[in-house]
Amino acid sequence: MFSFVLAALLLPFAQQDSVGRPRARDAGIVIGRLPTGPENAITDVPGVLVGHSTVKTGESIRTGVTVILPHARNLYREKVPAAVHVMNAYGKLFGSTQVIELGEIESPIALTSTLNVGLVADALVGHMLELDGNEELRSVNVLVGETNDGYLNDIRSRPVHAEHVLAALASAKDGPVTEGAVGAGTGTICFGWKGGIGTASRKVSGFTLGVLVQSNFGGDLRIAGKDMRELRPNNRGRDEEDEEAGSCMIVIATNAPLDSRLLLRLAKRAPAGMARIGASFSNGSGDYVIAFSTAETQRIRAGQRRSGGEILSNDAMSPLFRAAAEATEEAILNSMFRAESTQGRAGHQVDALPIDRVLELLGR
Repeated sequence: MFSFVLAALLLPFAQQDSVGRPRARDAGIVIGRLPTGPENAITDVPGVLVGHSTVKTGESIRTGVTVILPHARNLYREKVPAAVHVMNAYGKLFGSTQVIELGEIESPIALTSTLNVGLVADALVGHMLELDGNEELRSVNVLVGETNDGYLNDIRSRPVHAEHVLAALASAKDGPVTEGAVGAGTGTICFGWKGGIGTASRKVSGFTLGVLVQSNFGGDLRIAGKDMRELRPNNRGRDEEDEEAGSCMIVIATNAPLDSRLLLRLAKRAPAGMARIGASFSNGSGDYVIAFSTAETQRIRAGQRRSGGEILSNDAMSPLFRAAAEATEEAILNSMFRAESTQGRAGHQVDALPIDRVLELLGR
């Protein structure tokens, strides 16, 4: 309980400020054909919570942490089935090997900056040790992903500390999710434009699937199938190799009753959304997908056997595969639409995607 009390005192770190830029769908751009959930966000999956802590100080610090909670209870005592898919492993996903081995998640998921992974992981371990019911805990597997925000952020200073992680946890909530240059997306870049945190959801086969991304990669931008290479950002010193490099963290949540095997099959479809929007999947792009199910019948409760509840058949997965690809594509687009121009380290600036020009090229 102490960690939650301390975090409440640190809520000023948990910036949830929104900007005046629309989401893609609000601007009239509809991705795919499946219907969205009410918020078109990962939090449309019942029980899922998202929190941010933005660390933006002086002229050089542009970073933060974003947390995703599969549910609000003690995750070590009530684990969820999960899977990790590695599209390209030029990155750091702390705790992934145990998820791959056991097929379950037992802590909140955190996203942050590359060199802050260890500090964020340590803070999550401390948080888990202090939860009621974990007094005798001697091992816990926390899950922390990252992308490199070193162009805009003084990444070597490693400015994300325990107080920021606790503040993000304390701010975690359902409902609308703040997107763009916030939390772990504060200093990221996508297709040469400002990237960030984005989310989207789909309703399919009586279930909800939601995606949250931390976009920080390159390629040739396509929006709703339209080539956008006519839009060229002012690189301000970034070379072509920088434009291609980067990473994308993708988190998929669903309330469909899936085990870890089916969740891995689902996770493998998310990169299709990256491909549709024009990702180049370069050597320096660390692209990871974390997928989990919140279905009560699939929970792994401490001291009990797996419930063994009925799971979907292989044949029933195709609509969810489509949902994962669609929601990933739209989440990436939302991360760019909502992000504002950002100036940071060494006077570097990354401009926001010019929405009016995008709509003009789309003939909207």
